[in-house]
Amino acid sequence: MPISDHNLVNEFPEYKDDIHCLKMEDAHFKKLFDEYNHLTHEIEKMEHELIPSTTYAEETLKKQRLQLKDTLQGYIRASRAAAEKALSLQAC
Repeated sequence: MPISDHNLVNEFPEYKDDIHCLKMEDAHFKKLFDEYNHLTHEIEKMEHELIPSTTYAEETLKKQRLQLKDTLQGYIRASRAAAEKALSLQAC
Protein backbone atom coordinates (compact mmCIF):
# COMPACT_ATOMS: atom_id res chain seq x y z
CA MET A 1 0.00 0.00 0.00
CA PRO A 2 1.51 3.34 -1.00
CA ILE A 3 2.08 6.09 1.54
CA SER A 4 -0.75 8.58 1.15
CA ASP A 5 1.24 11.82 1.04
CA HIS A 6 4.88 12.29 0.08
CA ASN A 7 4.80 16.06 0.54
CA LEU A 8 8.29 17.13 1.63
CA VAL A 9 6.96 18.69 4.85
CA ASN A 10 5.26 15.38 5.68
CA GLU A 11 8.51 13.55 4.96
CA PHE A 12 10.54 15.95 7.15
CA PRO A 13 8.18 17.63 9.64
CA GLU A 14 11.14 18.65 11.81
CA TYR A 15 12.34 20.86 8.93
CA LYS A 16 9.01 22.54 8.17
CA ASP A 17 10.25 26.08 8.86
CA ASP A 18 13.56 25.45 7.08
CA ILE A 19 11.73 24.19 3.98
CA HIS A 20 9.47 27.23 3.93
CA CYS A 21 12.38 29.68 4.25
CA LEU A 22 14.46 27.92 1.62
CA LYS A 23 11.53 27.90 -0.83
CA MET A 24 11.16 31.65 -0.38
CA GLU A 25 14.84 32.61 -0.38
CA ASP A 26 16.75 30.08 -2.50
CA ALA A 27 15.91 29.70 -6.19
CA HIS A 28 17.91 26.49 -6.58
CA PHE A 29 16.17 24.85 -3.62
CA LYS A 30 12.78 25.95 -4.99
CA LYS A 31 13.62 24.37 -8.36
CA LEU A 32 14.54 21.07 -6.69
CA PHE A 33 11.46 21.29 -4.45
CA ASP A 34 9.19 21.84 -7.47
CA GLU A 35 10.81 18.93 -9.30
CA TYR A 36 10.24 16.70 -6.26
CA ASN A 37 6.56 17.70 -6.18
CA HIS A 38 6.19 17.10 -9.92
CA LEU A 39 7.65 13.59 -9.59
CA THR A 40 5.39 12.90 -6.62
CA HIS A 41 2.29 13.90 -8.59
CA GLU A 42 3.32 11.77 -11.57
CA ILE A 43 3.91 8.76 -9.33
CA GLU A 44 0.57 9.27 -7.58
CA LYS A 45 -1.21 9.33 -10.95
CA MET A 46 0.47 6.04 -11.84
CA GLU A 47 -0.37 4.48 -8.48
CA HIS A 48 -4.01 5.47 -8.82
CA GLU A 49 -3.99 4.28 -12.44
CA LEU A 50 -4.97 7.71 -13.74
CA ILE A 51 -2.28 7.40 -16.39
CA PRO A 52 -1.06 4.17 -17.94
CA SER A 53 2.40 3.06 -16.89
CA THR A 54 4.67 0.11 -16.53
CA THR A 55 6.10 -1.06 -13.25
CA TYR A 56 9.55 -0.16 -14.61
CA ALA A 57 8.50 3.42 -15.39
CA GLU A 58 6.92 3.85 -11.97
CA GLU A 59 9.96 2.40 -10.19
CA THR A 60 12.28 4.65 -12.21
CA LEU A 61 10.36 7.74 -11.10
CA LYS A 62 10.36 6.54 -7.50
CA LYS A 63 14.15 6.15 -7.61
CA GLN A 64 14.50 9.65 -9.05
CA ARG A 65 12.26 11.02 -6.31
CA LEU A 66 14.27 9.22 -3.63
CA GLN A 67 17.54 10.65 -4.96
CA LEU A 68 15.98 14.10 -5.06
CA LYS A 69 14.63 13.67 -1.54
CA ASP A 70 18.14 12.79 -0.32
CA THR A 71 19.54 15.85 -2.10
CA LEU A 72 16.89 18.10 -0.57
CA GLN A 73 17.49 16.69 2.90
CA GLY A 74 21.22 17.35 2.57
CA TYR A 75 20.49 20.87 1.36
CA ILE A 76 18.20 21.53 4.33
CA ARG A 77 20.70 20.14 6.84
CA ALA A 78 23.55 22.19 5.36
CA SER A 79 21.43 25.33 5.46
CA ARG A 80 20.45 24.71 9.07
CA ALA A 81 24.07 24.02 10.08
CA ALA A 82 25.21 27.25 8.41
CA ALA A 83 22.48 29.22 10.20
CA GLU A 84 23.40 27.68 13.55
CA LYS A 85 27.09 28.44 12.97
CA ALA A 86 26.27 32.06 12.12
CA LEU A 87 24.26 32.36 15.35
CA SER A 88 27.05 30.87 17.43
CA LEU A 89 29.56 33.30 15.89
CA GLN A 90 27.27 36.22 16.74
CA ALA A 91 27.15 35.07 20.36
CA CYS A 92 30.95 35.35 20.68
